Amino acid sequence: MKNRWSEKEAKAMIRRYGRDGVNADRALRVYTSRLLGNEPRLVLHGGGNTSVKTTMPDVMGDRIDVLCVKGSGWDMGDIKPQGLPAVRLENLRKMIALDRLSDEDMVNAQRANLLDSAAPNPSVETLLHAFLPHKFIDHTHSNAVLALTDQPGGDELCRKVFGAKMGYVPYIMPGFALAKKASEVYLQDPSVEGLILFKHGIFTFGDTAKEAYTRMI
Repeated sequence: MKNRWSEKEAKAMIRRYGRDGVNADRALRVYTSRLLGNEPRLVLHGGGNTSVKTTMPDVMGDRIDVLCVKGSGWDMGDIKPQGLPAVRLENLRKMIALDRLSDEDMVNAQRANLLDSAAPNPSVETLLHAFLPHKFIDHTHSNAVLALTDQPGGDELCRKVFGAKMGYVPYIMPGFALAKKASEVYLQDPSVEGLILFKHGIFTFGDTAKEAYTRMI
């Protein structure tokens, strides 16, 4: 798969959205989300989401840590900054201490922590993004990964192909339980470059937008 990252295009995106008051983190998040969203082999089956951890001003003008994550109803291929609603990160991370959390309570908690109450619902996988420590996180339903995980012996095949550079998460429906399990798997070996979610897809992450994107490609 071709790596389509362009330093020129990345800088142009920062300038373009900087005029609207969007910081470089969010502009680069838009840029690589579009790169992923326009790669059919990653999004043919639909879905996927991306996030960035950054800071933004609250209503009092104080800068707070937020998670900007793809919102419901937005396509990664043509996403804009408003398609990445900002959620208060500290409150999301506290939820990892819970033993269980219903989907309804999870959605309510995520909406209650939006900086903009009119923003779209954050992704159902918002907590997974929040519980991982990385600045940039990419998630797709890669054809190549699903071709391995969806067949008998997929677990063993993935481990042979990707080895120790990835963590391996058993199938769990998206939501709180999956987010907690993914965090547990990551903490077993924080050196991994990403996570394979069996019968679901792949997460990659990094300190920069380019690093997370390159690991996905």
